[in-house]
Amino acid sequence: MTTTAKSKGLNIALWVAQGLISLTLIWAGFTKLFQPIELTAQMLPWALDNPGLLKFTGIIDLLGGIGIVLPAALRIQPKLTVLAAYGVIVLMIAASIFHISRGEASLIGMNIFFLALAVFVAWGRTKKAAITSK
Repeated sequence: MTTTAKSKGLNIALWVAQGLISLTLIWAGFTKLFQPIELTAQMLPWALDNPGLLKFTGIIDLLGGIGIVLPAALRIQPKLTVLAAYGVIVLMIAASIFHISRGEASLIGMNIFFLALAVFVAWGRTKKAAITSK
């Protein structure tokens, strides 16, 4: 496989990772912000105990979901995509700590998965397949 084919494959993998993170975070953000809290509490047991945290994380999810794709896709300040990836890393670590503190360690699998994807995006968009501005 040539270097060009490898870098094209890596770029595609990075876009897929960014898209998966984006779609998931935007869905989570809309759910946390706009769905009735009683319905949200069926998926997230902590929602009723922490409605302020629910709304705050909804906003963070939306911003992360937009930031992981939009700057790179528009090639306007694409370094913001890397910063969004770092933000997702912090978010997933915080979510894991939160769940562990509540005795919900079995729920952190998805957090670890998205943490790994965000690390991949941050590494890839910084070291191997950076996107340049227009």
